[in-house]
Formats: sequence, structure tokens, C-alpha cells
Amino acid sequence: MKNILKAVLIVAFMLTATIAWSQANLKIGHIDSQALIELMPEKDSVEAQLMAYQRSLEEQIGAMYVEYQSKVTDYQNNVDGMSDIIKQTKEREIADLETRITEFQQNAEADFGLKQQELYDPLITKAREAIKVVAEANGFTYIFDVSMGTVLYFEAGEDVLPLVKAKLGL
Repeated sequence: MKNILKAVLIVAFMLTATIAWSQANLKIGHIDSQALIELMPEKDSVEAQLMAYQRSLEEQIGAMYVEYQSKVTDYQNNVDGMSDIIKQTKEREIADLETRITEFQQNAEADFGLKQQELYDPLITKAREAIKVVAEANGFTYIFDVSMGTVLYFEAGEDVLPLVKAKLGL
């Protein structure tokens, strides 16, 4: 019985010591990665490229709307003098154009999202790599990204944004 009690006390002591040691080595930091990306000079170029891409999509859909309005106006102005077969053909053309416009809008939204991801990925990768280097160099166990809204309390942590900005030369 005495040996069992000794074993239990030793195990309890070891667990307590292990927990205390692991907590003593725990260093937590936080960063607002959105703020970091906003400070990166490459962001302006990415935004300019996205604006140009968005304008080109808007111009294309604008041209489609002009064509649509032209066909509808032509149909409305000349419907009384059209034979049934021409009416049906014009109505089908208008309906087909409506479908193409809707499909283009949906595809353009998805395509813009992909373009945005493609252009921002290098910035995000650069930021993550800098955060990793700073975390390793400064002995951080965890770095939380507060821009994602997942950390509600971080008083005990250290904001590593200044360190990462210095690493990136910002």
C-alpha cells in the first residue's frame, strides 16, 4: 500500500512538473495579418491589377447590355410589322442573350474571385513566411491571427506585427 501511494505521488508530481514546465515555455503572440498585408507595397499593384480586371469584365457586360437593349428596342419598334416566324426568332435571340448575360455575370464573379486569390496568394505566402521566421527567432509557441476574428482575448500574448514589419522592411 505504501508503495502504491509513493507511485501515485511520484506520478502526480511528474504530471504537475510537466504541466508547469510546458506552460512556462509557452509564448503566445498575435498579429493582424490584414493590417500587415495593407502595409505591404505589393498590395497597391495587386489592387491596381484587380481594378483593371474588374473594369474589363464590366466593359464586356456593358457591351452585352447595349446589344440586349438594341435588340429589345428593335423588337418593340418593329413587332407590329413582323411575321410570326421573325417574332419567334427575335424573341429567341433576346432570351438567349438574357441567358448569356446571366451566365457571364455568374462566371465573372467566380473568375474575379479566382483572380483575386491568384494575385493575393504571393502576398499571403510572403506574410506567413515572415511570421514564421519571426516566431522561430523570438521563441513563440503560437501566433494567433486576430484579423480572422477567432481570438477573443489575447492580453497575455505579444503583438508581433512590429517584428514582422521589421522583418519585411516595412
